[in-house]
Amino acid sequence: MTLRPDGFDLDHHGDLEVGHGLVDLAVNVRAGTPPGWLVEEIGASLTDLAGYPRQDAALAAVAVRHHRDPAQILLTAGAAEAFVLIARAFRPKHPVIVHPQFTEPEAALRSAGHLVDRVLLSAADGFVLDARAVPTDADLVVIGNPTNPTSVLHPADELRELARPGRILVVDEAFMDAVPGEPESLVGASIPGLVVVRSLTKTWGLAGLRVGYVVAAPGLIEQLAAVQAHWPVSTPALAAAIACSTERALTEASEAAVELDRQRAHLLAGLGCAGVSTYGVARGPFVVVHVAGALGLREQLRERGFAVRRGDTFPGLGPDWLRIAVRPEAVTDAFLKVWQDLLG
Repeated sequence: MTLRPDGFDLDHHGDLEVGHGLVDLAVNVRAGTPPGWLVEEIGASLTDLAGYPRQDAALAAVAVRHHRDPAQILLTAGAAEAFVLIARAFRPKHPVIVHPQFTEPEAALRSAGHLVDRVLLSAADGFVLDARAVPTDADLVVIGNPTNPTSVLHPADELRELARPGRILVVDEAFMDAVPGEPESLVGASIPGLVVVRSLTKTWGLAGLRVGYVVAAPGLIEQLAAVQAHWPVSTPALAAAIACSTERALTEASEAAVELDRQRAHLLAGLGCAGVSTYGVARGPFVVVHVAGALGLREQLRERGFAVRRGDTFPGLGPDWLRIAVRPEAVTDAFLKVWQDLLG
């Protein structure tokens, strides 16, 4: 547990909320995944387990998917490994994390001995980024887009304002493929110092396989690769990276993102009817809500069969916040009925 003096448990993640028999609204993995065709592709790779993993085909597939050169891609054992590599490869004097956001980047930096500064976005402003709030001397800046847990999608132009000579800008796009058209993605941008982190976990339901990747300039990729262990990505994970980069997969992901928009609107409408406060414009596969007595409500929800993510482990939030994953309407309706019963 990376428990800071300010009380935030940076190692707490949604999977810790889930228990036997609970409906999972705590983990941001798309329901009903991985699809059968993807399981078949991964399963077919099991005949090659006697050999060491070879990344060439997976690197090429991911590069084509993003219209980049393979030298600009680094495959990782999930996005979490990418943050560990960033913390090991770079030696910033003033690293800054823009919160509330996924806590793993800060935990990785602190574990590597870095002194981390925080910029806290305000709920009153809808958790919208103001690039001017980031200190000018920050030489490593980390921000999520769309951001976990706020679900806010920051404009690409505002993120570009964070770039400057001598600064490494890390943009965590783990949930970007859940946004129709990925309009604010920087994965194809040519910005000096830019490092984009992507994941196959969320849309494809591959949390147990551990597969993600980094997109950056070749020089930055070389620095990250230099501190990475040999054969970090397994043969089945490489098969998944190839399969999820095909036209079939991109079409399915695009359709899933549109469906997610509809399901999220249904959830937000139901929460609004219950008088719950939300902040900002949600664009990810989850929403964050402010409700008095949230920690007690979370326990009551567990007793009634539903797991949601506590918000008090995210810097910038507190004990009256919860994160709720977007699910199909039938699941959402069952949850909302219990939610409304508990709130009276």
